[in-house]
Amino acid sequence: MPELLQATLLTLAASAGVIRLGITRRGYGEPYQPALFCVQLAFALAAGTGACAVAQLAFGFDTLEARRWLLQATLLLGFPLIGTVALTLARRWSWSRPGWGRMVLGLCAFFELARQLGWSEPYALGLGLGSASLILYAGLVQWPARLSTGAGILGCVLMLAALPRPTLPLADYQLLCLGLACLPLAWLLPNLRNNSNERVETST
Repeated sequence: MPELLQATLLTLAASAGVIRLGITRRGYGEPYQPALFCVQLAFALAAGTGACAVAQLAFGFDTLEARRWLLQATLLLGFPLIGTVALTLARRWSWSRPGWGRMVLGLCAFFELARQLGWSEPYALGLGLGSASLILYAGLVQWPARLSTGAGILGCVLMLAALPRPTLPLADYQLLCLGLACLPLAWLLPNLRNNSNERVETST
């Protein structure tokens, strides 16, 4: 599949995720607002990656460096945010705004450190494996809600396929895998709270 088409699909899918989560946030109470904002941030990074790729491939704009940075940010910041939010929603945990803020700042710091040291690829691989595992767990605990469980499994598989492994057959389809992953994740995350148990735990 041409890279331009992959980039276009990623932009559209991730943007649709941002919009869906923005609409869904209206039905959530204050304790869940920071978590959903973090997921919107993750989808926005993915949408920015696709948009920069489209600008470069279709219009010849010099956005290669921005595209690379946003792709790294999607993998090193967006993926762990999605995985952590999936866990908190599935378990009905409610974290404070400062708690989420510290997590975002910590991930940003380690993201930049890994980038400066040239460890972005192995670091992204480790974070991606952990994040995909959290998505899988969040989906499995929804059983017997088959759609939610299936979305969790599919989201996990597509996240793993999007990880930076040049030796894999899907390495040339990373943007496509990212775009396809956005679809089940954007459906799963807003539905986790409704399918989970009613116990709510608060942490700071």
